[in-house]
Parts: sequence; C-alpha cells; structure tokens
Amino acid sequence: MPLENIQNIVLVLSGKGGVGKSSITTQLALTLSLQGYSVGVLDIDLTGPSIPRFFGIEKAKVRQAPGGWIPVPVHDAQTLLPRARSTSKDIGALSCMSLGFILANRNDAVIWRGPKKTAMVRQFLTDVLWPKLDFLLIDTPPGTSDEHISLLETLLKQTNTPSAPRNQLAGAVVVTTPQAIAVSDVKKELNFCKKTGIRVLGVVENMSGFVCPKCAKCANLFSKGGGEAMAIEFEVPFLGRLPIDPAFSALIEEGTRPEYPKGTFDDDIELENEENKRTIEDEKALLVDKYRDCHLYQKQFNEIVKKLVADIHSRN
Repeated sequence: MPLENIQNIVLVLSGKGGVGKSSITTQLALTLSLQGYSVGVLDIDLTGPSIPRFFGIEKAKVRQAPGGWIPVPVHDAQTLLPRARSTSKDIGALSCMSLGFILANRNDAVIWRGPKKTAMVRQFLTDVLWPKLDFLLIDTPPGTSDEHISLLETLLKQTNTPSAPRNQLAGAVVVTTPQAIAVSDVKKELNFCKKTGIRVLGVVENMSGFVCPKCAKCANLFSKGGGEAMAIEFEVPFLGRLPIDPAFSALIEEGTRPEYPKGTFDDDIELENEENKRTIEDEKALLVDKYRDCHLYQKQFNEIVKKLVADIHSRN
C-alpha cells in the first residue's frame, strides 16, 4: 500500500474558497523541506488544481510505473548554498501529485459528477507511489463535498490497519480569512472535523493585514481577529495571522526572489537580500532557496511548522 511509506498525513481544509489553502499548503511544504523533512503534496481540488502552478511545475507530467503513478519531483534532498550570515542548509525532498499533471490541457474544465470525483480521489490515495515521506500534505477543495467524504473514508480505512504508522492521520490545518462571512463558512468545516473525528491541529488566519511595500504601514483589508476568535470558540489551537505579502506573490507568479524595501519589516531581511543579489543567480535558484528570503517564512511559517511538528510528534 503506497501510504505505508508515509509517517504523517496532514489535511489543509477550509469551508470557503479563496482563503488561500493552496498558498498555505505550498508554504507548509517548503518550510517542512527547509527543516529537513521529506514532503509530498497531494492536490485533490479536482476542479481547480493549482498546486502545479504554485510550485512552478505546470508543464510536468506524471509517469506510469508498475502498480501506479510516480509523483512529480519539485526538488531532491540536497544541501543549499550558505546564505548571508548563515551556514549551508540540508533540505528534504519534495514531490507533488495533482490532476493538473494528468489533464491534456491545463485550461480544460473538469466537469465531473460526484461518483467520478470520488473514484479519482480514491485512485490518488491508492495508486500514487510515494517515496518514503515524513509528511504528506493534502490540499482540499472548499466545503464538505464528495471529495472530502471520499478522502476521509479512504484515509480512515487505510490508516487504521496494523501495518500503518501509529497516528498516521495526524489531523487538519484549517484556513480562514478574518472577515465574518469567511469565518461563518469555516465554522462548518470545524464542525465537520468534529463529527468525523479529525483532530484540528490549528487554525490559520490568512490575509490578515497588508503591509505596504512602500511605506511599511499595515492596513487590515479584511478586518482582523476573526480566525483567532473562532479558534477560541472551538477550543482548538490558533497558529497565527499571516499578512498579504506581495513579494511571495511575485515569487510564485514571476519566480523573483522576495525583496523588501528598507523599513518594511526589519533591516535583517533587507541586508540578506542585498547580499544574495550579488552571490546567487536567481534564474537558476530553486523555489525553496528563494523562499528562504520570504518574510512569511522567516517570521511566521518557520515557527508555525515547528509548533505543528512538535504537536504531531508528541502524540506519536
């Protein structure tokens, strides 16, 4: 069974679309890799598979092998070059699987009824030949639809066997934005987790403020604090607020290394960026290497992932 190679499975859920689940999944995967873990990302958002785009591997195709599919590699385990005021860094391998790799044209619309979606999700969970992974992150569509039911039924069946690692299905990270309309939808997702017995590892409040790259002032475009209040209400961990970061968007859309004008956050990031522009050719650098310059990684995701890993390991 392919899932036997996986130590921990983490779902990324939300009851509402457009809150940044794929962005959060991508950054969790990159951060885990930077912390030395081997990581896989499974994209089961069948009608809007965006993971290939986030990792810059849209043109890749999966390969068939005896017994199933071989996931698409993003990067191998290796040592990154030293950074400004830091030593070299050992990173874990990262690979992905998505319907986007299978479609003949990435712009094709997926117009499938529920049974076909259910069959596709089950096939993803049984026919992908993952290498040995410390973590498998599953990026899900919004809501509590056929894909979610099929996902949980199959996962619960395959992870509750004597051969499966203990507590293999670690739990879920739930994503929301601060405004009340998003929180009301995401509360349904928390109730879904409660009814199905999925442990909530924590709530992330995404798009919580926008820091202007010119003047360094923060504007709360979508209110503030809704995610934290929801976490308190449901008595689940609150993992943190994540601002909108145009530099991360530029990294994904254009492949450019994150840069911050002096004073936007702090001088350390600015100094690191200046030195890296002189020592690394951006067009040849890996996505994970460029992500090391991102404020979201340095100041937030690094700590969020450490907390998640410690929580998961404490229960194994």
